[in-house]
Amino acid sequence: MPGNKFMFATGMENSYPTILLPDGSEKRVDEMEKTGHYARWKEDLELVTSLGIEFLRYGPPYYRTHLGAGRYDWTFADETFAYLRDLNITPIVDLCHFGVPDWIGNFQNPDFPELFADYAAAFARRFPDLRLYTPINEIFVTAMFSARYGWWNERLQSNEAFVNALKILCKANVLAMQAILSVQQDATFIQSESSEFYHAIDPAALPLARFLNQKRFLSLDLTYGYPLNVTMYEYLLQNGMTRKEYHWFTDNQVKAHCVMGNDYYVTNEHLVHPDGSTQASGEIFGYYVITSQYYRRYKLPIMHTETNIRMPACREWLLKQWANVHRLKHDGVPVIGFTWYSLLHQVDWDSALREDAGIVNELGLYDLDRKIMPVGEAYKQLIENWKDVITEESYGLSFHNW
Repeated sequence: MPGNKFMFATGMENSYPTILLPDGSEKRVDEMEKTGHYARWKEDLELVTSLGIEFLRYGPPYYRTHLGAGRYDWTFADETFAYLRDLNITPIVDLCHFGVPDWIGNFQNPDFPELFADYAAAFARRFPDLRLYTPINEIFVTAMFSARYGWWNERLQSNEAFVNALKILCKANVLAMQAILSVQQDATFIQSESSEFYHAIDPAALPLARFLNQKRFLSLDLTYGYPLNVTMYEYLLQNGMTRKEYHWFTDNQVKAHCVMGNDYYVTNEHLVHPDGSTQASGEIFGYYVITSQYYRRYKLPIMHTETNIRMPACREWLLKQWANVHRLKHDGVPVIGFTWYSLLHQVDWDSALREDAGIVNELGLYDLDRKIMPVGEAYKQLIENWKDVITEESYGLSFHNW
């Protein structure tokens, strides 16, 4: 493929955290099962090509693939990735999306980083032609929902649990990148991380807003070995991270192989109240302003790795996000790709997967009957209109053929 091809992408939503049901039992929430993808995967992958999309955020369900230490079931991955190759779709391989296998437990397990790195290396050896990876999706969100809000997986609610999950997830992410590079030295890692901002609603809320606007960077700070300010460093140490653990990230970062993937939704901006509570603010700054903040901090190539909004506002939201991406590019930020997430409608994300209600969320390019949505038609047209122009404007990251 040309080295400067702009990456118009979509993704297959493949979350699989565990939640607690009202009867006290635990359940694995598998979005690919809820949307029927396991039965219709071939049809779904063909839908991607019908839109003119050449890049797909996609990965096998980690919890069903990594059966034990050194034990893997590649059946589903072998079939799907072979078909992606047949269709000339380039996967951005999603290795861990909000959950781990039962035998690992949850994100408090200190053995997870090494176990996950072994899995990543085994995957890279199995599929040596693949170059693009998201080792762990949305680390900050994973740690917050699992260990601070008490919604998923370990369902804990403390700063100590959050910091523990954060350091374990970030270490797993870095070790996985190193493991993949040991097999595939040309690999590029496209982090997919939620881009957030906290607005103080009152001057009395300013100190907390400032704190939260530093905390939002922690997962990328650790992953990229970015030097923390005193407030964040003390926060980590006060909640269980050791100096040795912190310095490990500085000594082991692989930033040179990374693209910063920014996810932006209408829920990513927040109002902060003087009593310490927060609430969704809706779009105030938008993707352009917030991504500019992240870019100034890390100076890495950018990809808009997730966005959507519920019907009937999808088409307008798509055009607004694209306008933000294109303006960033014209203003000198090296933006290399854009993603509408996801290919299909999703299920139960209205409750952040906390309720197993079977509610269909109209967010996809296609509905669950595989009928194209207005946003699917609009995205297809957008790609057709812009693909040649945007490629001529592209620069920066150089890809090898695969």
